[in-house]
Amino acid sequence: MPVLHWTSRLLYSSRFSRHLTMNQDRIYSKPLAQVGQFEFDDSVANVFPDMIARSVPGYSSMLAMIEQITLRHATPNSQLYDLGCSLGAATERMRLHAPTSCTLHAIDNSQAMITRLRDRLKETSRTACKIITHENDIRSVSVENASVVVLNLTLQFVPCSERLPLLQSIHDGMQPGGVLLVSEKVCFDDVKEQKLMTDLHLDFKRAHGYSELEIAQKRTALEESLVTETLTVHIDRIQACGFCQVSVWFRCFNFASMIAIR
Repeated sequence: MPVLHWTSRLLYSSRFSRHLTMNQDRIYSKPLAQVGQFEFDDSVANVFPDMIARSVPGYSSMLAMIEQITLRHATPNSQLYDLGCSLGAATERMRLHAPTSCTLHAIDNSQAMITRLRDRLKETSRTACKIITHENDIRSVSVENASVVVLNLTLQFVPCSERLPLLQSIHDGMQPGGVLLVSEKVCFDDVKEQKLMTDLHLDFKRAHGYSELEIAQKRTALEESLVTETLTVHIDRIQACGFCQVSVWFRCFNFASMIAIR
């Protein structure tokens, strides 16, 4: 499998990542008269790298795994998909390790995210595989000839009733042996386990500088838009779509990543 030389990959990554601004997330730092529903708008896009690093334990490990599965499973002349790509953190890692004959589709329905991603891509190396960005709802996307598909903290924002049709569409558009990576915030049937994992996650946020006010207001903002499910529900649904193998490769507190093989 042709891959970029390690030095070239580091150079490309540096050029791409320097445009990922690390403005501090202070969106919920002041009391709000009314906390609206969370949106991936300009204010969030402006601080997103900092927000996700301080909110999702193990996020860097999730991204590292995307590199590994792309290197192992991306096949020449196939399509790759980063569904819900935001600012392109996963897109970057997929592009670095895919054959140059691949086409990588980075898709997000947030204009703010896609605009910033497109601006950064203008400055990146053209020796890696082709990237096509789409401002679109991932439920409207037709997946075709796919060897690697990534849903990195994306499915949780899709209404529960529409998750199975989305996953089925992804499965049907993948090559045999293709890989789907799903990372999600999860919940637990056991009340004690749910409380423990929630408390540990809150401690993680506090340790990364979020105040009680910020934690509370963001939780209110996400109540209706981010709906979690148990790992069992996720695995059963993925298997129901026809994936022959589903494995949980990573878990930290109430976040988990699954690999599904077509």
